[in-house]
Amino acid sequence: MQTILVINSKGGSGKTTLATNIASYFAGSQRKTALMDYDPQGSSLHWLQLRSTKAAAIHAADAAVQKGKRMRSLQMYVPEDTGILVIDAPAGVDGVLLQEMVKKADYILVPVAPSMIDIHATADFIRDLLLKGGINKQQTRIAVVANRVRKSMPVYRPLERFLQVLSLPFLTRISDSDQYILAAEQGTGIFEMDAALVATERKEFEPILDWLDPQADRQDGRPENVVDFGRLCSGA
Repeated sequence: MQTILVINSKGGSGKTTLATNIASYFAGSQRKTALMDYDPQGSSLHWLQLRSTKAAAIHAADAAVQKGKRMRSLQMYVPEDTGILVIDAPAGVDGVLLQEMVKKADYILVPVAPSMIDIHATADFIRDLLLKGGINKQQTRIAVVANRVRKSMPVYRPLERFLQVLSLPFLTRISDSDQYILAAEQGTGIFEMDAALVATERKEFEPILDWLDPQADRQDGRPENVVDFGRLCSGA
């Protein structure tokens, strides 16, 4: 199982946007995919509830720590034949829970929102993650993505310099596009939508996919065998 952890201690960085689009990409590529949500708000699980039965199946796993009699181990069960596990982490996570998530991860993707406050907070979080998170540098890959970027935003030079010191990649800039909002509202992802409508979004997402899935044969920003959910729903 390949496990991808999407995490940042700062809220509002767009973790769920990345997690759901990554999960839908792999599911549409005919990989057995599960989406595990550690956030008590359950945004990723809500997205899955909106998902059409015609779309590629994604297993839901609820890993949120909540009070009550619920058996957490049962809620966070993932089928043994799962090929891809995407974990959507909550904001402000630390301590034992952070180590629990990091221990599972083969890839750690850190989204950062476009403000100096968020950039500095993310730099501090990455430093703590490397020092206290229990990461095995030989087995776990870490990268950063700029998320919710508007055209007027400046380049992320302070963060880029920090990552260069740590030898961590800065993959891409994800735009503040209405297509991501539309996908979230429909329980789908940009790789399942009409290619003509999301060509820009797919192109900016490609570096993430190249990092996670370098062997895939992608054409026009998606794998050759992915299901076009937008065309499926339209009956084309």
